[in-house]
Amino acid sequence: MSGNIQRCDFTVGDVIDGKYQVERVLGEGTFGIVFAVCGQHHTHYALKLLRLWEVHPDIRDGLVRRFDMEFETGRIESDYLVHSLDHGLAMGNPYIVMELCSGGDIISISEHSTLNLPKIANHVLKGLGALHRCGKVHRDLKPENVLMKANGNFALTDFGISGDRNNRMTQTDMFGRATQMFGTYAYMPPEQLNRKKNATVLPTTDIFSFGVMMYQLLTGELPFGRLDDESDLVPYLRKAKNGDWDRQRLLRHPEGKQWERMIEGCLEAKFQERLQTVNDVLRYVPEMEAEPVKRKDEPDQPDTPSFQTKIVNGVLLRVMQGDDFGKVYYLDNMLVGDKAILTVGRKDNAVPNDIAITEETSSYISRRHCTLELDYNIGSWVVRDGQWDRFTTGGWRSSTNGTYVNSTEVDRRGMVFNPGDIISIGDTKLRAEGY
Repeated sequence: MSGNIQRCDFTVGDVIDGKYQVERVLGEGTFGIVFAVCGQHHTHYALKLLRLWEVHPDIRDGLVRRFDMEFETGRIESDYLVHSLDHGLAMGNPYIVMELCSGGDIISISEHSTLNLPKIANHVLKGLGALHRCGKVHRDLKPENVLMKANGNFALTDFGISGDRNNRMTQTDMFGRATQMFGTYAYMPPEQLNRKKNATVLPTTDIFSFGVMMYQLLTGELPFGRLDDESDLVPYLRKAKNGDWDRQRLLRHPEGKQWERMIEGCLEAKFQERLQTVNDVLRYVPEMEAEPVKRKDEPDQPDTPSFQTKIVNGVLLRVMQGDDFGKVYYLDNMLVGDKAILTVGRKDNAVPNDIAITEETSSYISRRHCTLELDYNIGSWVVRDGQWDRFTTGGWRSSTNGTYVNSTEVDRRGMVFNPGDIISIGDTKLRAEGY
């Protein structure tokens, strides 16, 4: 970052960047502060300011990249996401202008009115679906991050993690020191608490969090017991790992039986056996239509990859989430001569990959992670987990954390991917697109 960052403690009445007058503070976090502001034509917004002047210079660049990705995530078209509207700099400190959801979050709403839980479930799932189609995983779904818009829709907000916060177990304070993310443990699935394996972030991460949230809204308690302080953490996480949630408390709720199958499918400890997509979950939401309503501008996203669609033109991979956010790889143009294979792995000089993925704050991507192959017989690209390595017994080395197309794990035999499919490797998401 440049040296032009200045302290700017805005108060009520101050004007940010010559455009937005501060009306009140809406919230404050480790790195930023959110204001209610008034813009031109007396229109009201929420403005999130990143307080870089309080952040150690060594971590500023990473924070700004995440902040930029948060803005871009908020530009995804959906009635069930809080939209990003503008962004800029205030005395060198980045800010994002968003829709102002004056209805508040669902916790504050529940304090003065009865929640329409089927409506909340439908809207949250449709918001998650929009994120997942674009290769995003929210990863911080909880009641405080579900707001009511002026039109009565419930919408997801706070995309700082979906924009690529790789530090899952800890976050970094303004001085670059690790601090515990205690408040989010209640909603984290077991596989994200295991740093050694199954570290790939999939849509099933959000589905688990959704199950925890809906159980909490129904019963007033968390599914795996109390989590009031750190002494409760170990037994809570042990129960989550074992899938030992309090079913009887749910069934004591007058409508608990209607929600039992859905919550059971969301809280499955093994992510492979969990409900895999938001459409899977929507089928079990009470009072839900047989088919979810889809906006005309939302592309179809298959529950499983298509194995028949042939690629007529070229295919590219666009990084939707990860340290290389925004990079584009034109696969067909990368082939040279008779070559039909491209290798993908963590950026490392010792293993030269055709697509070298930057991973600065974690190590979930293997150096030899996966292989892309253009199958001329069917006219489609195939992705295989792992790579050929003559120094490995058997000659093939699989990745540590797996390769996934949408939510389906790929093995060395490979899987066809087509435009619209999401390839997940570690915390990086690549969306296939035609061109």
